[in-house]
Amino acid sequence: MSYGPLQTTRPYGSEDPAFTQSTGFITPARPQKGTSKWIKIGIPVAVLVIAAAVVGGVVGSRKHSSSAATSSAAQSAAASSQASAKLAEGVFATATNSLYQIPVYPSTTNTALYTTPTVNTAAAGWPSDPFTPASPSVQTMRPDRPRLIAPSYNDPYLAYWNTSIFNNASQYDALPAVVYFMDGDSGILDVARQVKQRVKAFGYVFRMTNNTHWVDRTWEELQNAAGNSSGSTWVAGGSDRWNSAHFLDTGQSALASELSAAYGIAYDWMYDYWTDDQKSMIRSTLIEYGLGPGVQALTNSSVFTGWWANNIEGNWNCVCNNGLTMGSLAILGDDTTGSAAQLLGLTVDNAKKNCAFAVSSDGTWSETDDYWYFGSTGHAEMAASLISATGSDYGLLTTNPDFWKTGLFHIYGQGATGLFGYGDSGPNKYTATSNSLILYANAYNQPQYALFQRDQTDAADPWSMFWYNPQLSGAFWDGLPLDYAFDNSTDQWMSMRSSWTDANALYVAIKAGTLQGHQTHNDLDVGDFVIDALGTRWAGELGDGDYRSPDYFSNDTQGRQNTLLVGATNQDVTAKPTMQFGTSNTTQGSSTVFTPPSDSTAFFVTDMSSAYFNVTSVKRGMRLLNGRKQVLLQDEITAGTNFMWRMHTNATVTPSGTTATLTIDDKKMDVSILNAPSGAAFTTSQAVRLSTDVTPPAPDQPNPGVTVLIISLPAGTYNLQVLFSPEWNDGSTAVTPPSVDLDSWSLTSHN
Repeated sequence: MSYGPLQTTRPYGSEDPAFTQSTGFITPARPQKGTSKWIKIGIPVAVLVIAAAVVGGVVGSRKHSSSAATSSAAQSAAASSQASAKLAEGVFATATNSLYQIPVYPSTTNTALYTTPTVNTAAAGWPSDPFTPASPSVQTMRPDRPRLIAPSYNDPYLAYWNTSIFNNASQYDALPAVVYFMDGDSGILDVARQVKQRVKAFGYVFRMTNNTHWVDRTWEELQNAAGNSSGSTWVAGGSDRWNSAHFLDTGQSALASELSAAYGIAYDWMYDYWTDDQKSMIRSTLIEYGLGPGVQALTNSSVFTGWWANNIEGNWNCVCNNGLTMGSLAILGDDTTGSAAQLLGLTVDNAKKNCAFAVSSDGTWSETDDYWYFGSTGHAEMAASLISATGSDYGLLTTNPDFWKTGLFHIYGQGATGLFGYGDSGPNKYTATSNSLILYANAYNQPQYALFQRDQTDAADPWSMFWYNPQLSGAFWDGLPLDYAFDNSTDQWMSMRSSWTDANALYVAIKAGTLQGHQTHNDLDVGDFVIDALGTRWAGELGDGDYRSPDYFSNDTQGRQNTLLVGATNQDVTAKPTMQFGTSNTTQGSSTVFTPPSDSTAFFVTDMSSAYFNVTSVKRGMRLLNGRKQVLLQDEITAGTNFMWRMHTNATVTPSGTTATLTIDDKKMDVSILNAPSGAAFTTSQAVRLSTDVTPPAPDQPNPGVTVLIISLPAGTYNLQVLFSPEWNDGSTAVTPPSVDLDSWSLTSHN
């Protein structure tokens, strides 16, 4: 069984080349898709100063240093002391949480700027593009450069984003060219993504300074990626360092440094400073290893590398079409082979049929929350490049009428500590950020998307400088409900919380949904859930496994999560669960200080009988209690064999019969079995494969620091109620709710 990490994000403004975003650990260059222990990652509180963003990170531990262990109270005090200056600048977050890098908002009831998200159309600062062709064509480019994403009429709006990008470029500049590494069947994804990451930073700094050092440094990366690190010759037709048979390396672009996009950006942004020979060399490599294979993939159905082009609604299609589009737009007019023109007649329509429909009718990305980063970045980059280069997105943003909802999917999937990272949590992101939200805010007139994203740790990125609209004002949370249910049959999940701005808030998310239809990025995890409270994650995901594991993508049978295990057997991959939900529709208002009303609640119930063998009925419900201070998880089961209730936690667990105390540092969570059936008691185990499981062909990945909290019961009929009560230390008192069957749950059933 494969287990994976809790998802974390970079320190604010950082694109530290050694920072592995999928695990949060500082690591040397290596094959970076694997997993690591699921454990909270410590980052010193980074106060965001307008003139200089903090860059860097450290590895945290269960006993982190005092500097990293700044209390929430101290964080709030620090935030409050700077509130006036920050609000004057329109920058709401004043620090990043010391454990999870979540924005820390000033604790204040002064709501002068914390108002409803608004686009101030009368305000200055976001000039319109003078390039507005009456009849746009993908074959007709704007007359000036750059064409891709960053036409010259745009200017950066925040000095600290600009400073962060400059700092990142300096860090990359001090390193040797990206080390080439073929990571088994996964190819050179990490290598390609790092190349693109550097090219973006170098290109941006060059456009801001006109310092040709950055042109030379970019040339070094391009030569190295083409296999010409000596710089003496440029060898075409040699070894295929782009691994074009894998093609995601060459065709993908958004999150990482995929090479077609990287070469396109370099060619376009530094166009006037390349020599004719350099331009010819860049074009020849791009065409031979990127655009040429791309033409084959889109026109020859017998070529395996084109599988992503045929009814694949997910990140592969988005990133491959985007990389080909950016590369083609960059060299169109200079390409004598016709590859660029041919591809531009293919990629847009293909992406509209496939990439655009990776978003379900409820806004959920079809693959998982983490793959949303890859796919949405590819989609956003492709749309932005088409608009800036040719004057139109050709319907890429609108062909799916529900695509606009994907911003809600991401926002509600972000908990008080991190993502609800169900399923496969994906490889290293590098340049895959959440900044597509900034583009979508403008495209779909949803200002709350940009207002949410601008405070996140990955916001300091070149694309943000050109997509952000400084005419926006207000707080993303003002008027935004605390709960949201995503009810498409493929997805079926719900997000519930007690606050948008309190780093200690209660957050729970739970899912049902089909186990197929996710491009094998799913887990067998109907009923899976996470719980955040007191500034830490108590019930967490085990995440992805190693892409190089045997048969990793050959079927839909990934490992188990925080759900029921019946008969020590995985769930039925053909499951078709159903869901019901309720919410009091509580909204926070404009203040960062918020206490939900005592009757504020939300609940989610799923019939997940179809996910199991040898059962008559299995239902699971989760609800918030006591003014959103406690959580009840209830399972109603009739099973013909033994079963396990399971939850993975980083906490030190002290079980005592029908109760257990979870401890992380000085924080505690009390867990109790209500109306406990005979024989019910908490036990624990390590996060390892069951002894009855088939031994895999390769060793399992370790999960040090992770404990599985377990309730084991024999065959029978049960109503199993587990109550989670964080020790808030705010004078509030925990309550014991009445016992109510799931079919009778309502907004008032537990009053």
